[in-house]
Amino acid sequence: MKCYLCKLEGKDTDAVASCIVCGMGVCMDHVVREEIDQWEGGYPFPATKLKKTIPRMLCKPCYNALMEGKK
Repeated sequence: MKCYLCKLEGKDTDAVASCIVCGMGVCMDHVVREEIDQWEGGYPFPATKLKKTIPRMLCKPCYNALMEGKK
């Protein structure tokens, strides 16, 4: 798989991860590793935020959207 964002820039770079949100293949220059909170609980809403986080790989556009939503 190739990095989609590099392809838009006219480069040919191998992807090292897929974005957990949109599925886009991204290279080391375009990937963001983010620690996402982990929740435990039943339907319909999680009840308890756990102490450990889960590492997730995001593309920069999805990461920016995630951060915008936290403001």
